Amino acid sequence: MLQTTYIRENTSKVLAALAKRNIDATKTVEEILALDDNRKATQLALDEVLTQANALAKDIGNLMKSGENAKAQILKEKTAHLKEESKKLYEKLDELQAALLPLLYSLPNTPADKVVPGKSADDNEVVFTSGIIPELSADAVPHWDLIKKYDIIDFELGTKITGPGFPIYKGKGAKLQRALISYFLDKNIDAGYQEFQVPHLVNEASAYGTGQLPDKEGQMYHAVKDDLYLIPTAEVPVTNIFRDVILKSNELPVLATGYTPCFRREAGSWGAHVRGLNRLHQFDKVEIVRIEKPENSYAALEGMVEHVKEILEELKLPYRILRLCGGDMGFASAMTYDFEVYSTAQGRWLEISSVSNFETFQSNRLKLRYRDEDGKNHLAHTLNGSSLALPRVLAGILENYQTPNGIVIPEVLRKYTGFDIIS
Repeated sequence: MLQTTYIRENTSKVLAALAKRNIDATKTVEEILALDDNRKATQLALDEVLTQANALAKDIGNLMKSGENAKAQILKEKTAHLKEESKKLYEKLDELQAALLPLLYSLPNTPADKVVPGKSADDNEVVFTSGIIPELSADAVPHWDLIKKYDIIDFELGTKITGPGFPIYKGKGAKLQRALISYFLDKNIDAGYQEFQVPHLVNEASAYGTGQLPDKEGQMYHAVKDDLYLIPTAEVPVTNIFRDVILKSNELPVLATGYTPCFRREAGSWGAHVRGLNRLHQFDKVEIVRIEKPENSYAALEGMVEHVKEILEELKLPYRILRLCGGDMGFASAMTYDFEVYSTAQGRWLEISSVSNFETFQSNRLKLRYRDEDGKNHLAHTLNGSSLALPRVLAGILENYQTPNGIVIPEVLRKYTGFDIIS
């Protein structure tokens, strides 16, 4: 959530930045500032009333001590009037705040200066490409055919038990899935990230804290009776560990990682681009989260990018990195790098990771601050990245490592799988 003071002091900059997302926020910003002006005036009036009430209370006390009860009674009547006036002002403040918050929640984060304007993924910038696209045999097939051939993932059985988009991994498919999770976690821990095991359901405050609500309400599974949400990513519970926390300066940076299943309603459209593992309602993901001082957050972002690069280099998958344009970035992000692995059998790039800096957008909602050496509190910067999302990594491995004799397991994973080929 953008800070009202920041919007007021940088109105032109905010409007220009949001224009990179193809959003004309002029009307919303005007409404925010008008409500904030009204809120400030109401708060000032309330402060004056409370000051008068406090002064009268002292005068009443002095009059009672000196036995001037009649005069004290007159002042008590004035106090009653002030009390009623303050009640109305408190109610007005609540009403103004209730009107202001939805407007603030409706504004996405402002893109960083390096982010270019754009309307869609077609306008994203390719900033890095690595790896050699393998030449597959003429009988090479996409992963949705491979999983049937080797009986390692069962979509039909998942549909029977739950519905479309909930696959069942079995045999060597299940073990390869577990191997990837262990490998990703070990890489993150070796890089200094502390592992957390977190709940897979969160309350409304947590979903608002990281920006999933109200923006992605329709994409989240909601347990209505308990008012809990199934998480779309481990980012939500891991980052919320630090909600309403003031960290000491020497406690930064915070580096956290966690594995969770993730749940998203967004799957459902038809076509080759969403077949098989390309898009699911439930999938596994290992996440990394960082909390940084503002002056260090963009260096940290680049460090996270290098970390994900190292994982993909070890998996020996062809990949590329894109810096997203304003129109393709997530709601809460100030800058995002997407990683895409090349699916040789499908002949297309598949997104497997997003690494983002949210600056103070999440921490303002979370009230996540740090205290500097002078004792002053500041909003921290939050960052997160997929390290990595499993379905499309697995699809890339199955397709790029297929041979006439079976699917070869990347060397770095063999100590986790205990086998070197699926045949």
